[in-house]
Amino acid sequence: MTEQLWFVAFGWLGSILVVWSLMVARVLRFRWMNFAGSVIATIYNLAIELWPFFAMNLAIAIIDAVWIWKLTRERHDDAVYKVIPVAPGDAFLQHVLATHSQDIAKVQPDFVADPASARARSAFLVVRGDENVGVVALRQEGAGVGVVELDWVKPTFRDFTPGEFVYRESHALADAGFRTLEVEETDATDEVYLRRMGFAPQGTRWVRELAA
Repeated sequence: MTEQLWFVAFGWLGSILVVWSLMVARVLRFRWMNFAGSVIATIYNLAIELWPFFAMNLAIAIIDAVWIWKLTRERHDDAVYKVIPVAPGDAFLQHVLATHSQDIAKVQPDFVADPASARARSAFLVVRGDENVGVVALRQEGAGVGVVELDWVKPTFRDFTPGEFVYRESHALADAGFRTLEVEETDATDEVYLRRMGFAPQGTRWVRELAA
């Protein structure tokens, strides 16, 4: 009896994971949760010989597995992600900043999107195909030094690392004249991320040198 109750709970776990996954914004996390739920449901329906639902969940699990493989393979592919320099007052950039202003405020509350106050700023869009997935904005301090004012990624893509294409793979920053990048230390500083992107602490800032 106890084993039967545990197996029913196992089946319910699969259903809960599938439904819960539909409320997850992040693409890769959604796929993993949906995959796990579908695998559990496949096993459960196989055991009770409910063949239509077994076939459906098996198909979903296979589809999720293909997508997970595809997304994981692309996450470090510089042929998938591109970095495009834009003017601080660019209309599309301003649209992106306005549309995601609440989320950006949570990530970097001190960032001011108003182009009138950003004359000494350089901005870059990170795109995947024809979809914008992130924005990096730097304040020009002269002598090739750029201070990162905004490093934002759309919530959907936060399981990926599009920042690496700005700091490591793309030559967009070097082509724009930057030789040194700096990030001001704050209470919200993500040290793990900065180290992964090649930054090192120096005083009250994190610093990264760019290859010419």
